[in-house]
Amino acid sequence: MNRKILVTGGAGFIGSFIVDALIKTGHDVRIFDNLDPQVHSDGKPDYINPKAEFILGDITNRKQLSKALEDVEIIFHEASAVGVGQSMYKIAHYTKVNSYGTALLLDLIVNSNNNVKKIIFASSMVSYGEGLYKCEDDGLVRPGLRPEKQLKAKEWECKCPICKKEIKPVPTPEDIKQNSVSIYAINKKNQEEMMLNVGKIYGIPIVALRYFNVFGPRQSLSNPYTGVVAIFMSRIKNNNPPIVYEDGLQTRDFISVYDVVNANLLAMEKNSGNYQVFNVGSGNPITIKSIAETIAKLYGKNIKPNISGKFRKWDIRHCYADISKIRDKLEFEVKTSFEEDLKELISWSAKKKATDKFDIATKELEERGLI
Repeated sequence: MNRKILVTGGAGFIGSFIVDALIKTGHDVRIFDNLDPQVHSDGKPDYINPKAEFILGDITNRKQLSKALEDVEIIFHEASAVGVGQSMYKIAHYTKVNSYGTALLLDLIVNSNNNVKKIIFASSMVSYGEGLYKCEDDGLVRPGLRPEKQLKAKEWECKCPICKKEIKPVPTPEDIKQNSVSIYAINKKNQEEMMLNVGKIYGIPIVALRYFNVFGPRQSLSNPYTGVVAIFMSRIKNNNPPIVYEDGLQTRDFISVYDVVNANLLAMEKNSGNYQVFNVGSGNPITIKSIAETIAKLYGKNIKPNISGKFRKWDIRHCYADISKIRDKLEFEVKTSFEEDLKELISWSAKKKATDKFDIATKELEERGLI
């Protein structure tokens, strides 16, 4: 069935792939995006689907957003200011774009005549803080941020909050408490709660998808606050070693943008996910050091990561997804291969300029005592 669909942030990395998939399946799609120069350094990207309607606008502008909502039945809310580190000093900006932008979207929906029937919201795993761990003596536990004294001593692994012994990470399910440790994480938690609350009160089905570490073509290679894969690629492309914090053995859950798009379409099509939250990850932890080494290998460059031993105060050690819920409720399965998708990303990036601004971003954080 053809539907009128709005994708906020539809010119972005994930949003643009959602747009393509929706158009391919016969929907009438409208993109709403402000083309933030930090992400879109060259202006409107050439990959934007010409079959989609494009509205240049800001998620915090009532008049522009109201226009974008006209005749819309389904919304994919992808618009966001992204970047954990930057959020720790651009606090007002991140909160305005993320929390206020979402509040404005909901305000317009509940206070106007419209046809909105469902919203799929891009949430994030960052809201968890540290993932779930298991202690040999005390069972499943949730450590908080590692104390700065411990990090200065280069004792990287988390310890049991009860017995203080070292603990092992296990898959993180959706029902654990969100221990948000950055402004960006707090924004995402706040957005998610607003979405689910308003959706339930007004009978508008909401599905919140907690993305883990998404990678793939169209990631910005010039944004120093983007995902670690793109940052490492920019460094290696410019013959600079990737900078790896701590000892490089911290793990993350990397998920292809194609699998993320599939999760979004399943959330739209199936009612079994309505008013619920789902992890969108691979369920497989990968060390940051190995990511850097794999990218260098695929580029055919003899560049070893710089294991700096430095740390960022907000960084977590381990978090990877328990994806049993999304499998059960939405019949989601990971269909991609991590290394094959990395190869595609590197191939796509071959003709793209990668401006390595990592050192600039690092300096900004160091000046504020965050590294």
